[in-house]
Amino acid sequence: MLKSKRLAAKSEKSSKGGPILSLQQVSHRFGPIMALTDLDLAIYPGQIVALIGSSGAGKSTVLQLLNGTLQPTQGQVWAMGQPMHSHISRRLQRQIGTIYQQLHLVPSLRVIHNVNTGHLGRWPFWKAAASLIWPLAIETATAALDQVGIPDKLYARTDRLSGGQQQRVAIAKVLVQDPAVMLADEPIASLDPERSHDIMRLLCHLVRERGKTLVVSLHGVEYAQRYCDRIIGLQQGQILFDAPAQAITPAMLNQLYCLEQQAPSQADLKVSND
Repeated sequence: MLKSKRLAAKSEKSSKGGPILSLQQVSHRFGPIMALTDLDLAIYPGQIVALIGSSGAGKSTVLQLLNGTLQPTQGQVWAMGQPMHSHISRRLQRQIGTIYQQLHLVPSLRVIHNVNTGHLGRWPFWKAAASLIWPLAIETATAALDQVGIPDKLYARTDRLSGGQQQRVAIAKVLVQDPAVMLADEPIASLDPERSHDIMRLLCHLVRERGKTLVVSLHGVEYAQRYCDRIIGLQQGQILFDAPAQAITPAMLNQLYCLEQQAPSQADLKVSND
């Protein structure tokens, strides 16, 4: 564990400039449940970072803190060199785009309307409302859909698309937003392995091509190791390890997911023999 932290520190120091996002001694509690405890975490520009761990480890909570939808019970969250408060500026909000597991699309709307919600941080209300009647920024939406491989779906109803196509619409929406940081909460959870690889390849290509930063939570360790630069292992709301992807060992993963089998106790042996 100490070795992995040293590896992470070395990787962070090699990054240019300061962190683009950071958690400083952050804890978060949901009622009586402590979701995160004393987290220190820095994300640097250009990194592709995976958050891995069992369900309930705190992955989604970290992402919600990083995009400002949650405020920490204790500690401070920083973004682009600014502390994030409960009322963050629209300019700062535009710099952090999130792809949610539930996609946050309106199924009954046409694809262009869902993609154009990426403009909401910069469009006034009247323009956003008008766009629902007469679509605006058609060229921008078409270009974003072209980048995710479905330009022909511009005017299709969103609920008539496959799950993989809807995931691409959600990514196109964030491309239109053009944030500095993309956060993705289990973006491949509901996809089959082939489509999961397609989406991960697409996300990483777009991030690198545009010079962005990506933080993605994943259940599949193989996707984290294959597509990400850095992997952070969360266990019971704490960081167990933080290291470059190529430095992750089977022993580290065994410890993270508690895969080591314990020797049966005498009581267990007695029960099994009865």
